Formats: sequence, C-alpha cells, structure tokens
Amino acid sequence: MGLRAIVVDDELNARNNLKLMLDEYCPEIEVIELAESAEEARLAIEKTDPEVVFLDIAMPNEDGFSLLKSIPDPKFSVVFTTAYNEFALKAFKANALDYIEKPISIEDLQNTAKKLLKMHGSSDQRSPKELNQFIEEVMEPKAIDRISIPTRDGYLILKNEEILHLEASDNYTMIYLSSGKRHLSSKNIKVYEKNLDETVFFRTHKSHIINIKHHLKEFSRTEGNVAILTTGKCIPVSRRKLTSFLNHINTF
Repeated sequence: MGLRAIVVDDELNARNNLKLMLDEYCPEIEVIELAESAEEARLAIEKTDPEVVFLDIAMPNEDGFSLLKSIPDPKFSVVFTTAYNEFALKAFKANALDYIEKPISIEDLQNTAKKLLKMHGSSDQRSPKELNQFIEEVMEPKAIDRISIPTRDGYLILKNEEILHLEASDNYTMIYLSSGKRHLSSKNIKVYEKNLDETVFFRTHKSHIINIKHHLKEFSRTEGNVAILTTGKCIPVSRRKLTSFLNHINTF
C-alpha cells in the first residue's frame, strides 16, 4: 500500500522535478498535491490529509520550520528537502529525522521512500511534540555557532570557536582544531566557504579558510602576505583576496 504525499517548494522546477522522480523511481509514494508556499501547503494538508510531506526549508515569507510550528498536531511524516548544509540540518540525522540534500539523488530518494514505508504507523515515527521541540531547538540563534563535519561514522558537531582553519586536500577538506586534533571531511572547501558563517570565517586563498574571529592573531607582509593564527601557523593570503581580507579585518 502506497503513501500519499505533498511536495512543498517555492521553486517550480524543484517541485516538478521531485514529483517526476517520485513518480518514476518511487511508485510507493503518490504525489497528490504540489504547493509553492507555506500558506498553500497548509491548505493542501487540511484538504488532503497526506501521510508524507516533502518540505523545503528555505522559502520566502514563511519557511518550512514555521509552517510545521503552525500545525498543532501534524499526522504526517516529514522529509526536509534543502540545499543548505548547516548544523541545524545535519542535526536532523542525529535526531532520527530525515532530510534529502539538494540536488536530490535517485538513491537517496529511494532509500527515503523505503524508510517511510517501514516507519509509517510504527512507534518509531517522531511524535508531533518531539518534532516541535526539535524545531524550537534548531531555530535558536545558538545553532548557527556550530557546524557539522561528515566523518566515516556519521557527523561531528563542532563549535565555530573550536576550528582554527580549513585546508583543501584534493576534493576533501582537512579541519584543524584548537585542541590540536584534525579531521578529514569528505566535502570540498567550496562547500564550507558557502555554508560557514562569513562573520567568523574567511577564505584567504583557494586552499585555505581561516577563523578570523577567534584565531587570527596578526597579518604580516614580511614573508609575503600571511595571516598568523593564535597557534603561530602562517596561512597565505592571495593577492586576489588581499583587499577584501584587509577590509574585513578592519571592521573588527
């Protein structure tokens, strides 16, 4: 027996593409409605009583979190769909909530469909109270002071202040910590540049991102243009980044 689903996304192509993928590769999921906003989604949920909602988080006017909080007793399973890769989203995995990272792969979607069928109606399903409690936690400002590092065994959650700098290593990224430890991430450095808090981190070079808020000690031209960290390590600042870097640190 299949599950009836609603797809909520403010982007037309994203809505249609997800529906096409579900129709073709996940016949156990029947898409019965498409919604482009939280307001449309509320009406669709009330009208159709779906068993699953594929929900985009970052929508204008009212995001996916706010939509869920506005529904006092949701009866459906939620699969978050998002292009973001921040602490709050990675925390979904740690809290047994499911999300699919855009661009959505067929394999991820099929695995999610199987999980939904298995969990539907079982005691493993997250209760409305637990879901709303989690949403309140991840919506707190403190959530943005952390990032997640994908490891072989899962995800390592780190506070921004723990991170000294990041260095590109082919398609991977080495994360250096103030404790002296380091971790190799399977994500490339561009992903971190896009998702890290720009008031805390700065990409000084094609291969380096430094923590300017917590661990930048000084800037020196003696050995070329280098940022010197609190540990004494020197990180190059490229000519292309120099003006932007100096303007950035002069705002402190």
